[in-house]
Amino acid sequence: MKRSGPGPLDRVFRLLVPVVGMFLLSGCSTLGYYGQLAEGQWQLLRARQPVEAVIADPGSNPQLRARLEHAEQARAFASQQLKLPDNRSYRVYADLGRPYVVWNVFATPELSLQPVTHCFPVAGCVAYRGYYRQGAARGAAAVMREQGLDVYVGGVEAYSTLGWFDDPILSSMVGWGDERLATLIFHELAHQRFYVKDDTAFNESFATFVEQEGTRQWRVSRGLAAVGDDHGKQREEFVRLVLASRERLQAIYAGPLDDDHKRAAKQAEFERLRAEYRVVRDSQWAGDKRYDAWVYGAMSNAKLLPFGLYDQWVPAFAALFQSVDRDWVKFYEKVEALGRLPTPERNDVLQQLM
Repeated sequence: MKRSGPGPLDRVFRLLVPVVGMFLLSGCSTLGYYGQLAEGQWQLLRARQPVEAVIADPGSNPQLRARLEHAEQARAFASQQLKLPDNRSYRVYADLGRPYVVWNVFATPELSLQPVTHCFPVAGCVAYRGYYRQGAARGAAAVMREQGLDVYVGGVEAYSTLGWFDDPILSSMVGWGDERLATLIFHELAHQRFYVKDDTAFNESFATFVEQEGTRQWRVSRGLAAVGDDHGKQREEFVRLVLASRERLQAIYAGPLDDDHKRAAKQAEFERLRAEYRVVRDSQWAGDKRYDAWVYGAMSNAKLLPFGLYDQWVPAFAALFQSVDRDWVKFYEKVEALGRLPTPERNDVLQQLM
């Protein structure tokens, strides 16, 4: 069954898993794990077909054809106007036959927000492991829970291979609105344009800025207002609530309480987050319950991990874009220069730009 639209937290849980070369090293996992990555990626590659062939096929679903036609317009805009890579990525389509392409498993210690990281040859170290089968993800999560870790499993509807393969538009994405699909194309092509190993906040903030500014320009090119929809504003407000809760948890775990009292304070903080969410939902969002399932589901440190990674340095990249008179080519040159700096120096420059 296909989703009727994007999950409210789709951007938060997006996966970055370049598979090429992963199974050549086994320093952070088993051969079986790398094997499932290779098998899953291979199946996805085999399912690809050119978008123009799907559009031209009279037997294709009319809604799918219309969505792909719009996506191809956004894809052309990405290369022509945003100066993003001009390749076959998002010019092919793959029907997955399932609602998610992969499931991410996040883990932390019980009384810490420090992620359990996993390191790969191309992507560097990341705070999750991706599985192409839901059962395998749940099995891995169960093992981690037995080890005393906080664990969270989140389904992912799209990911990027950073240009190693021609990434397809997936059937898990076509239920999204036309604009949301366009923003994803801009975001993922930005990862192909530039990527720094071991710096998720830099990579995701860069891609998020390209997504946001690209969407603004895309809307203007179509005669629409530059401002996005209210759902984006709701997501930003929700993320702020979660980040504030995460900061309070950090203080609890770093504080002088013994472990039993920290556990109690942890649960009290989760209830505080739920209470604050209810106030915002009912007073500002007219009772919109799109985040209820996430908020009222089982809560853990690991569930909070993905938040904030996509937004930390967005204002810095916006300032950098303005400093080169909104010239995309010059902007990318500046971003690449930043990426070559050592991480502490790079963060100092970004902080100054903020």
